[in-house]
Amino acid sequence: MSAFLIISAIQGAAILFDEFFFHRKRGLPKWEVISHPIDTISVIACLLFLVFTERTPTTEAIYYVMATLSCISVTKDEWVHRKFCSAEEMWLHAVLFMMHPLALFVAMYEWEDSRPAFLAVSGGIFVFLVYQIVYWGFLAERVRKARVEASYRKVQQENEGPAPT
Repeated sequence: MSAFLIISAIQGAAILFDEFFFHRKRGLPKWEVISHPIDTISVIACLLFLVFTERTPTTEAIYYVMATLSCISVTKDEWVHRKFCSAEEMWLHAVLFMMHPLALFVAMYEWEDSRPAFLAVSGGIFVFLVYQIVYWGFLAERVRKARVEASYRKVQQENEGPAPT
């Protein structure tokens, strides 16, 4: 198995934990709802570049620039995260910040040998991108309101007590 696939699997597991444990727990402010898909797109762009371009000195330089910009993109919000995130989530972000450049630069070294893997991982990341846009852009607020209303109804029922006989 390629080093890229191993690193991508570890990174993917960490991102999913961040998403389904920390993000769902605290919710995401609007700037994160917009920012996270941009980060995701930057990774897809890097991997698809490797799939569809031949390796030359020029394309290597272009890829290094793309990968560097992607690494900068994923860290752009961290100064604000300190106000919203727990220490545990911040630690997970630090792990993700180490995995991100590692995955992208290992991919560059496997450029000519792992194109099918890059395409497969890009497909998985694309599914995650669609989820990010649909859930956080359209569903999260409805889910939050439904939880609040359900909690309110539960408290209201508890306060009413048993019906008089």
